[in-house]
Amino acid sequence: MEKTILLVNGPNLNLLGEREPEIYGKTTLQDIEEKVEEIAIKGGFKLLPFQSNHEGEIVDFLHQNSKAKYLIINAGALTHTSVALSDALSALKIPFIEVHISNVHARESFRHHSYLSPMAKGIIVGCGIEGYYMAAQLIADRLNAE
Repeated sequence: MEKTILLVNGPNLNLLGEREPEIYGKTTLQDIEEKVEEIAIKGGFKLLPFQSNHEGEIVDFLHQNSKAKYLIINAGALTHTSVALSDALSALKIPFIEVHISNVHARESFRHHSYLSPMAKGIIVGCGIEGYYMAAQLIADRLNAE
């Protein structure tokens, strides 16, 4: 796990490419995972992607992979609702970058609060799917600088 970066996506992100393409674009989650994996490999790291529509499965995945070096997470709606996910990230202390495809601050008011942001090493919001790639490159650069 020492050289592993986790990529976690929450509810409904399995529908990327189909769901509201005017907000989320036409790129699929598999396309994103492949590109992030390319960046991770170039940086000397392994990528372990995971997506679930179920909060408990995401928490279990994080527990099972608690020795990972870093995490990229787009928790979807769980960002704004999940104390359980926040507690898991706090307990496990995996450094992470929080990613949101859309600008959540320009959307409904309930999306303006994140239970994850206070613990994040960085937050990328509103940059489209490129936010994932920016996070992966930032992490690779940071880890290789250590």
